[in-house]
Amino acid sequence: MFDRDDLILLRPGILIMESAYLGIGSNLGERESNLRNSVEKLGEYAGKIVKVSSVYETDPWGFSSDDKFLNMVIELETSLKPSGLLGRLLMIESMMGRLREGKQYSSRIIDIDILFYGDLGCYTKALEIPHPKLHERKFVLVPLAEIAPNLVHPVFKKSVSELLRECSDESKIRLHDSTIA
Repeated sequence: MFDRDDLILLRPGILIMESAYLGIGSNLGERESNLRNSVEKLGEYAGKIVKVSSVYETDPWGFSSDDKFLNMVIELETSLKPSGLLGRLLMIESMMGRLREGKQYSSRIIDIDILFYGDLGCYTKALEIPHPKLHERKFVLVPLAEIAPNLVHPVFKKSVSELLRECSDESKIRLHDSTIA
């Protein structure tokens, strides 16, 4: 199931576990079921689910659509390197029917983003950690602040709570009545 090159090894046979925070969103199909299914698959293919935020309903960010998003954040303990984790997220999105059409922002069955990976900064063409726009998006900051308010952004040196207070995003974020556990 795991490719050895994707794992963080301290010594042969000893894995290093790292905390990663993932943002998950859906605005097509059975949105609650999509979130639940993605969390189950993340636990199966990417690591151990440690914390799960409440679910929030939001308008689309960066594009227009009549379909509102359900958004949440999870904390995942993983032995995968960032590139390996990204590969698993893309695999899960594909398994769930997400088609990437090259548009940056569009409606989708599922979207899973790496927000933080430990205190690592990663800047490649394929992956940027911390997520480069998380501090601009209340739909990410609200659920993230729920489960990790004191988590410090390694670049801005501010807690998630501070980033949320300073966020200029005026989007409406509504607590949804579903729970994903």
